[in-house]
Amino acid sequence: MQPLRVVPAVLETPRLRLRAWRPLDVPALLPILEANRSHLGPWIPPRVAAPAPLAELAARLSAFARDFEAARAFRFAMRRRDDDVLIGEADLFPRDAERRVPLAAADRVELGYWLDSIAVGQGFATEATKALLDLAATMPGIVLAEIRCETANAPSAAIPRRLGFTLSAEIMDDAVHDGHPPVPLQVWTRRLGAPGCGMLATP
Repeated sequence: MQPLRVVPAVLETPRLRLRAWRPLDVPALLPILEANRSHLGPWIPPRVAAPAPLAELAARLSAFARDFEAARAFRFAMRRRDDDVLIGEADLFPRDAERRVPLAAADRVELGYWLDSIAVGQGFATEATKALLDLAATMPGIVLAEIRCETANAPSAAIPRRLGFTLSAEIMDDAVHDGHPPVPLQVWTRRLGAPGCGMLATP
């Protein structure tokens, strides 16, 4: 089965359009990363959130696109539907109990998100995560969804609470900051049932 038949390249919610990243997104992404260094830097790995020269950023998005096509990781640009303005990212990562794995080897997914500071507090991250949660519930072999966030990041932890996740574990992890000293993470989990009606997949 082709990856995009399992995970569509575009998802729409009432207010958002989630589209797999493309190098063409660089001009919209770079000013957001530059304006949000202090907002994103403490929580998001530099390989994802650090500003970079245009060619380097295009290569980063090309790598995201290759991972999407190969069903290794599904990263979406998050845009408002009414004006097509880029406001962040929403992610679905296949996992097993230990680590991120290709979709064919996964029994669960990890959901992630970040927002431009100007879009915080309007429910966009919750709406995007709900769409990916609904999608995960339709994926063969996927029985669990996880959200991992630093214990100190209270706004991020509010999203799994709203979506019915349970705080299952608190761990020390160094993956978030690319080999820096480990930080305490919360692991939120939710068993997957029937999908809701908040998502519309488009070709």
